[in-house]
Amino acid sequence: MLLMFLSTVILIPTLMGWGKIIHSVLRPCTRGVAGHAFSGILGLSIIFTILSFFTPLNFYVEISAICMGLLFFFRDHLYKKFHAFSKKDYIIIVTASIIIVFCSSFYPFVLDHYGYYVPSIRWLTEYGMVKGISNLDITLGQMSVWHIFQAGFSHFSDPFLRINSIVLIVYILYIIEEKSWIQLCFIPVLLLFSQSPSPDLPVIVFSLIILNEIMKGNTSASSLFVFSSFVFIIKPTMVWLPILGFLYSFCIIKSRFISVLPGFAVILLFFIKNIYTFGYPIFPVAFPNLEVHWQPNPEILKISSRFAIQKTYDMQYSYEEIRNFSFTDYIKNWFLLDGIKSKINILFIVSILIFIVFTIIKKNRTITLICISLIIKSIAVLLFSAQYRFFIDVFFVIFFVLLASFLNRQKSLIVFFALSTIIISFLMIPDILKTYLPSFRPGSFMSKYELKQLYKPSTYHYNNFNSYKIGNLKFNVSKNYPYNFDTPLPAISESYIYSNIKAGIFPQLADEKNVHQGFIWKKLTPEQKAEAEKVIYSIKNLSAEQITFILNMDKKP
Repeated sequence: MLLMFLSTVILIPTLMGWGKIIHSVLRPCTRGVAGHAFSGILGLSIIFTILSFFTPLNFYVEISAICMGLLFFFRDHLYKKFHAFSKKDYIIIVTASIIIVFCSSFYPFVLDHYGYYVPSIRWLTEYGMVKGISNLDITLGQMSVWHIFQAGFSHFSDPFLRINSIVLIVYILYIIEEKSWIQLCFIPVLLLFSQSPSPDLPVIVFSLIILNEIMKGNTSASSLFVFSSFVFIIKPTMVWLPILGFLYSFCIIKSRFISVLPGFAVILLFFIKNIYTFGYPIFPVAFPNLEVHWQPNPEILKISSRFAIQKTYDMQYSYEEIRNFSFTDYIKNWFLLDGIKSKINILFIVSILIFIVFTIIKKNRTITLICISLIIKSIAVLLFSAQYRFFIDVFFVIFFVLLASFLNRQKSLIVFFALSTIIISFLMIPDILKTYLPSFRPGSFMSKYELKQLYKPSTYHYNNFNSYKIGNLKFNVSKNYPYNFDTPLPAISESYIYSNIKAGIFPQLADEKNVHQGFIWKKLTPEQKAEAEKVIYSIKNLSAEQITFILNMDKKP
């Protein structure tokens, strides 16, 4: 906790200083301490993304960013903005910050932390943006802008990857500055995302801030649409927000088209990034086909698509079973999944229906635009991959709009402390979740409190791996563990090795002397097939007959 508070003291002034720089070219979406910090996050995320095409986001990038931010923080006396808070405000800020840092100090328990977040950040810090990285591990092809932002501060100012805790503390400052007390109720739920650089937390926070600004009649079309676009490039399932920002700009405040151009420039950068890493504009959609030579193998994309369909049904059905569903089965089985997922799915549909009725009754143009945007997003998610993690933000939005006028400061503080107590109990005694909510899978990966968390947040170290070579690619594989969060790069997960070999291909370096030039896939030669069989034998210690069976069991007759 002590080291995390030190990170907070360094990073919030740094972000505010960069916010001042950004405000010289872009009107702030909101003012005050939070407004400067959030603008700094936006600006640095874009700058780091552009830099990562050309250089690793190393120590020198981080120290330069911090020095520049602190220079403007002190030069422009931005520390004086903290004087606007009263003593009562500081009591809330300090108490909430302690809760946030305490909860953030636990071990990460979201599996994406080990299979996606940390590997993405390590690639960015060691090599920068890598062309065709999805050929090595298709998950890395999405490489969220949030992980690019985290990578820029992962050397000494935030080496434990707890940037989300900084966002939550700044979010507390925004809530107090804007007197938007209902948003305090969201903090306890978001504490579950604070141990990892999960993109879910910032997109929920930023979307609620933008929503609040729209609800209170903010007329800065340019900044609203830029921030909406920024949320979209962090996580594309937030597509409803730029749709809302665009509709609000033209239907409510009647702005000119030129005001949304900066937002479209941000989205264009997102498309370029995805094409560079994945080969297509939007991950994981293999359309349109730009025919770049580093795009993933079609068979690997099919495997990924099938997996996404199975995830829609919580892996409770095989792909063949799902493919044979009737239209009625698609709907019925989604609602009747075993465990908590079915309850979330039902609640999602009920919430949307309630919000539609509420919108019809209110007859408010802004609320109508919010409803339209959410319906478009919901339809897209249901058609693509209806996993609860893709529509969890909808619950926050609907709760905010329905109850914004009901929850005042006192009621919100009561809810905040009550829910925070529950969340802290779950984190400190994870057996509660394991016993009473076994279908909540992340609960099974939670670890109990450790005294060392008072000094620094808990992190896992494994670093047990084997090294192999197929063709011109030397790579490492974590030993007896499915993820490569601290395996030396380049690293490949076992599952991707099997998928590639079954498809008769394997990733290769585009330039043997320069990893930054990226990866392409090539068909395995007879010699490389022999090398691949040896790799599988080594990983699983299988017999030759078992290897042959694995490589052929998914092939159709």
